[in-house]
Amino acid sequence: TGTPKQKVEMLKAAHELKDKGYNIFATGGTSKFLTENGIENTRVFWPSEEGKPQALEMLHKKEIDMVVNIPRDLSAGELDNGRAAIDLNIPLITNARLASAFIHAFCTMSIDDIAIKSWDEYK
Repeated sequence: TGTPKQKVEMLKAAHELKDKGYNIFATGGTSKFLTENGIENTRVFWPSEEGKPQALEMLHKKEIDMVVNIPRDLSAGELDNGRAAIDLNIPLITNARLASAFIHAFCTMSIDDIAIKSWDEYK
């Protein structure tokens, strides 16, 4: 997940996920960062890396429910990393602030807290 600053911005959200019992899967640098900050996670590998489990295989098997992939830069390689999630209809969030807010919301709210309205009620 992105730059060191963005990784720090995601720490609280990662703690919330673990406190709720979610498994966190992370690639190389993010896995190391989470471990160094006391957040249990499972290291996964890109197809270009040797090792198991492979992130892409897990996506195809629907073993991952959501992907947070914050690009460090706008290079083609960085932007392509989330492509498989999109192709497989797995939610992809590419903004650290949005990801943190979304994770906080679903970790702290119950279905009873959410008011579901008809589209017509928003007019």
